[in-house]
Amino acid sequence: MILPDKKKVMLVFSIILIAGFLLTSLVSYYTSRASLRAEIRQNELPLTSDTIYSEIQRDLLRPIFIASLMANDTFLRDWVLDGEKNPDTVTRYLKEIQKKYDTFTSFFVSDKTKIYYQSKGMLKTVNKQATRDVWYFRLKNLDADTKYEINIDIDMANNDAMTIFINYKMLDYQGKYIGATGVGLRAYAVQELINTYKQRYNRTIYFVDKQGKVTLDSSDLPGPRDSIFSMPGIQSFASQILASPETSRTYTRGDQTIHLNTRFIPEFKWYLLVEQPEDAAIKEINRALAVNLLACSLITLIVLTLTYTVLTAYQKKIEKMAATDSLTGAYNRTPLEIIFDETVKDWKRKGGPVFSVVLLDLDHFKEINDTFGHPAGDEVLKTLVQTIQQTIRQSDVIFRWGGEEFLLLLKECPPAEACATAEMIREKIKATPFQFEDRTINVTISLGVAGYRDMETRQSITSRADKAMYRAKQNGRDRTEMALEG
Repeated sequence: MILPDKKKVMLVFSIILIAGFLLTSLVSYYTSRASLRAEIRQNELPLTSDTIYSEIQRDLLRPIFIASLMANDTFLRDWVLDGEKNPDTVTRYLKEIQKKYDTFTSFFVSDKTKIYYQSKGMLKTVNKQATRDVWYFRLKNLDADTKYEINIDIDMANNDAMTIFINYKMLDYQGKYIGATGVGLRAYAVQELINTYKQRYNRTIYFVDKQGKVTLDSSDLPGPRDSIFSMPGIQSFASQILASPETSRTYTRGDQTIHLNTRFIPEFKWYLLVEQPEDAAIKEINRALAVNLLACSLITLIVLTLTYTVLTAYQKKIEKMAATDSLTGAYNRTPLEIIFDETVKDWKRKGGPVFSVVLLDLDHFKEINDTFGHPAGDEVLKTLVQTIQQTIRQSDVIFRWGGEEFLLLLKECPPAEACATAEMIREKIKATPFQFEDRTINVTISLGVAGYRDMETRQSITSRADKAMYRAKQNGRDRTEMALEG
């Protein structure tokens, strides 16, 4: 159930979010004709660019996943570590990868031998001085957190076909770099994607390299189309495009006003250029409104869901902090009353064995603090709780009663069994010396056990267990005493 405070937060946040989205969409609709250029340049084209960029990344996820599988394949790794014996073995492996996942090429380069293995056999030996091998040494020297890179290059094994390579680091079992593996895709596959995006978004889309040369383009790109420095309209600010990671421009080509958005694609080291004429945008205004409203609704739903999830998680964390001792991880006294009442109700509903309460106290804990220091005392308390949790059942609950005292609530455990459990805990604590900074600390505990009596209160049973524990202290410590009858 959502608490009232959380309901209010969600209600206020929902109103603000929904009202904000609705107001933005309606204002955009009624002012769209007057501010069409600004709308296209500042919103529509950048959004299209972002979407296309996201879809390109998505389409590259599969080959990235394939390269990751290869880099973590124990067969390939063991083959490398075993000295790269029988090269035909890895050739067959790469051929199967290429066939199974329908990639243009698959490869592995050994860092030890520098041999470039390909699905057709050993291709060559990579060399630092070779221009075509720069990619390998660049990948090797990437920071440890970067596992792969994407680059577009010609494929020597396939008649220098323009290929998109996913180059993935391969590490041995100790995390040491032992080579590079991955797959390649035909560059024309991206060309097909560009035409798909053109049809889907009704935009002219093309890529240029850092020198302004058009590398890939959609079929409707007007000529000349070899370089943006020779394209009408855009040539006057081509240098500014290449000097900025993202720009928006408006220019005239023939009798059309064209809006342009550009952004740099670091994976390809190319610029993505997306063009849109004004006349097409005007026809789309009404439909864009509906799309915007749908997108706003989806975003609102996602944001509200995430907000609710965060609030719920935060609330649970606060509740756990309030109910748990920060030092030992045991429950504190706050939830004891609730858990005790639930245990009583559960016993009355099911019948069967009663539950018991065990109170335990560390013997001479003040001497431990005085002799070894309070940090040692804290470590003893934490280790004590861990030892107890390893001994009791999962259904049993441990509370920090105060200082060095702890209370155990043993469900479906009559006094005799509870006494046996208490003795097991006592013996385990006594037989296990605690270690702190290379110093050994011998610890004993005194325990008192009390079984639940029908209609008994929590205060009553804990009082009887406390008296039993006090009697254990009086009788010499390091012992377990049962609560007296009567």
